[in-house]
Amino acid sequence: MTFEPIWNSLIAWYLFLAGLGAGAYITSSFLAWRHPDATSMRKIGHLIAPIAVAIGLVLLMFDAEAGLHNPLRFFYLLMNPGSVMMWGVVFLGLFMVVSIVTVILDFMKKKVPNWLAIVGVVLGACVGAYTGALLGVAQTFPLWNNALLPVLFLVSAISSGAASVLFVSIFAHADEFNRVGVLKKFHFCLPIIELALVASLCFITAQTNPAGAASVASMISGDWAVAFWLGLVFVGLVLPTILEIRLLFFSSKEFEESRPAHYISAFSDLGVMVGGFLLRLIVVMAAVPLTVVVPLA
Repeated sequence: MTFEPIWNSLIAWYLFLAGLGAGAYITSSFLAWRHPDATSMRKIGHLIAPIAVAIGLVLLMFDAEAGLHNPLRFFYLLMNPGSVMMWGVVFLGLFMVVSIVTVILDFMKKKVPNWLAIVGVVLGACVGAYTGALLGVAQTFPLWNNALLPVLFLVSAISSGAASVLFVSIFAHADEFNRVGVLKKFHFCLPIIELALVASLCFITAQTNPAGAASVASMISGDWAVAFWLGLVFVGLVLPTILEIRLLFFSSKEFEESRPAHYISAFSDLGVMVGGFLLRLIVVMAAVPLTVVVPLA
């Protein structure tokens, strides 16, 4: 028996880019707090945020063809405060405004007010969690209708956003990259947390009902097993953790700041971003709906 997903890979790209943009803004605020001298890296995160979210929103409009053909339907969402989608529109809209204002202030070489940065972080966290809550709207899919999914997507969003800032900084501002040790160690912890959340999500979903068990089986031993184990688990979570342990805890300062070490870090950050996308793609595509049995009269 086969099941047709109600969403395709475009929604996975939207979920990934929206989360990455939110995570990039949160990373910039973390840099302002712990590494105030990393001004160029902070601006990189500010710039990535609205660009990534804007591209994701365009993809969402193409996926939601009715909304693309009739844009007023997006505004009608605002009339339903009980809808997760309505709050998503609010969070995304406000986040875009805050992130664009932040970029303008950067280009004008003016300091971003602390209150604006805090608002951006709160909205970024809401956007990151919303990308998981959005899937939960389809309650007939046990893999999506799980309280752990927004938490997992939020952690993944921050991890992917931080990886994007670090990846660009390695090539654009290596001097600042060498000085952000606290950010690197914080980012090192995120794939470990994410791995624990992925395992918990699979375990809990598999225990819910046959559809949940079938969804997990599709991920770990079915059609999506290669993408799950090789792409998400190994490339996206385990390998970056191994590489960062080598660089952060078993390397001399001279090697850690060398160009070969930078390339290793870039590969690690790229793996995290690949894993972030695959997480969303697999969750979207491997989900199996509950089967509704209608008794014959």
